[in-house]
Amino acid sequence: MDTQHPSATAPAPSADPDAEPAITHDARRSHHSYGVTHANSRHTTRFTVVGNHLAQHAELSLLAIGLAVHIQSLPTGARVDIKTLTARFPEGSARISGALRELEAHGYLRRVRERVPGGRIVTRTVSCNQPAAAGPPARPVRPRPPGRPRTAPRTADDTPARSASPRREPAPLHVPEPGFPAPALLQAAADLLAGLHHTDPRLLLSARDTERLAPGVAAWLEREAGPAAVQHALTTGLPADVLRHPARFLAHRLTAGLPPPPPFRPSHRTLPLQNCEHCDRAFRAPEPGVCRDCRTTTKHRHREESDGQLTT
Repeated sequence: MDTQHPSATAPAPSADPDAEPAITHDARRSHHSYGVTHANSRHTTRFTVVGNHLAQHAELSLLAIGLAVHIQSLPTGARVDIKTLTARFPEGSARISGALRELEAHGYLRRVRERVPGGRIVTRTVSCNQPAAAGPPARPVRPRPPGRPRTAPRTADDTPARSASPRREPAPLHVPEPGFPAPALLQAAADLLAGLHHTDPRLLLSARDTERLAPGVAAWLEREAGPAAVQHALTTGLPADVLRHPARFLAHRLTAGLPPPPPFRPSHRTLPLQNCEHCDRAFRAPEPGVCRDCRTTTKHRHREESDGQLTT
């Protein structure tokens, strides 16, 4: 609260302590028959000094001036947020919020962000009874870590330009990867993920999360797990409380419950082409040699020769 002083010169104190405060009037009565006439009494307790630069401000609204006077009359630590002021005064939150913005724009209010000992950042409101004399707010001094050498303060010449801090990207989701990520396989996985919220509304995923989880579902489909089996594995036995990160929950299930690869099935191997050593005709065989027709002809010839030898 501001330093409390009377705003007008007080009359001489009465010798009688029980006497009522004297009422002072302007000795020179105005000769005008219109305008306000002041009947001022001396304040001895519960008063606040308000400058005419605020009371007669040419740009502030009447609501803003009255709100500034109210805030300056409050003790340090009193709450002056919109909710508290709306509960105190009949004006709505929109009008009070606009009046606070007026006072902030003209320097009668400042909002300072500070870090409390517990690590939480809070916003404090500073009321200035004389904005021109208040100056810029002092930055809070952060404690220096122990053992860290103190460095000399930088000058304006060697201070680097502050660059905008990069936007923090969300942590990646670790899911299994398919061996052959065909577009049709990834599309089927994305369609399965997009329909999970029909089973449980808590599994409604964003387009970004669906794209990041699709390879994990594709790995399940590639290992011969049907869409119904994948949906059952992802939606059965969900926790009863709120799912704060459904995408991370599904990523864990896709990784922890990944089925084994299907059993090995030897594929039909195509035999290479060979040229017959007798007729030079092409045929398929694992090794060079003669074709089937030449083998049959040779077999018959050997049989006829052997039969002729037995006859003689």
